[in-house]
Amino acid sequence: MRIDDYLSTVGIIKRRTIAKELGQNGFIMVNGNKVKPAYQVRIDDIIQIKGSQPQTVQIIEIPVSSVPKDKRELYVKNIAEAL
Repeated sequence: MRIDDYLSTVGIIKRRTIAKELGQNGFIMVNGNKVKPAYQVRIDDIIQIKGSQPQTVQIIEIPVSSVPKDKRELYVKNIAEAL
């Protein structure tokens, strides 16, 4: 699954287009490296998002379809607020 799709599916970023723009502008890092929106996420990747609401999360699971709000914690774990 693409990182822009993952971030919107699990509710970290509200819309995929916003996630795509953040990736294109270098605001998304995975395991310490800047990535493009087409980056294919893997379990245990550490995602750091910079910007007005910075955060760092770890991928626990990759969903195959949309994720209800009450199930999002099964897919992503909030590591810490990014500095």
